[in-house]
Amino acid sequence: MDHLLAMLFAQLTRRDSLRDLVRSLAALGSRRYHCGFRGVPIARSTLADANERRDWRIFQDTALALIRQVRGELPADPDLTQLQAEIYALDSTTIDLCLKLFPWAQFRRRKAAVKAHTLLDLKRGIPVFVRVSHGKTHDLDMLDRLQFEPGACYMMDKAYTDFARLYRLHCCGGFFVTRLKRNADYRIVAPGPGPCTQGVRSDKLIRLRGPKSRRLYPERLRKVRYRDPETGKTLTFLTNHLLLDAPTVALL
Repeated sequence: MDHLLAMLFAQLTRRDSLRDLVRSLAALGSRRYHCGFRGVPIARSTLADANERRDWRIFQDTALALIRQVRGELPADPDLTQLQAEIYALDSTTIDLCLKLFPWAQFRRRKAAVKAHTLLDLKRGIPVFVRVSHGKTHDLDMLDRLQFEPGACYMMDKAYTDFARLYRLHCCGGFFVTRLKRNADYRIVAPGPGPCTQGVRSDKLIRLRGPKSRRLYPERLRKVRYRDPETGKTLTFLTNHLLLDAPTVALL
């Protein structure tokens, strides 16, 4: 427990190193008791040994258990309460590291890095899945590690456009909204389900036309073109949700 509290204290107070953390805890004196620490001041060598030897999955399981508990208590985003389904955003960020200190994480010739892949619950603003991988790991690999929820909507950028994986999500009963690549080969088969309003320029049902993509994703898809009134940019979205109104697709 002291180990967990020490690492939480380091994160919340933005400590830069174990030495900085130990000195900050020592400065608290007897007030450490009110933070939950039960024993004597933690030594830097003791904390370093705990970080080296203790299984990180203990903390992962603790975090996931707390997230499951908190998700049921957090208020939902008022802009998304009209949607009964769960809504997630999937993305990754690259974290730069010092190559001399982390040679195992070599990312470029003179650079080290890891990637943090995160699935964010958009209604409540809390992550439900986090995985740290090598910096060279492709974003698509995370689609193979997720267990898709039937009826849930997943928001992704172009880096996750893989029709085999998207079709697996579709077969699991889930929905996705992503950006359509410029070189996508498709044909329009029908108009969308509703009128084009609130910045929506067009709403079409399409089928992929390339031999490989048509085999990987044989079902119909939906293409929504939207002009952002704030920036003036025109964005093209791709989704497998054929009944949702186009402005909501653009909002997501």
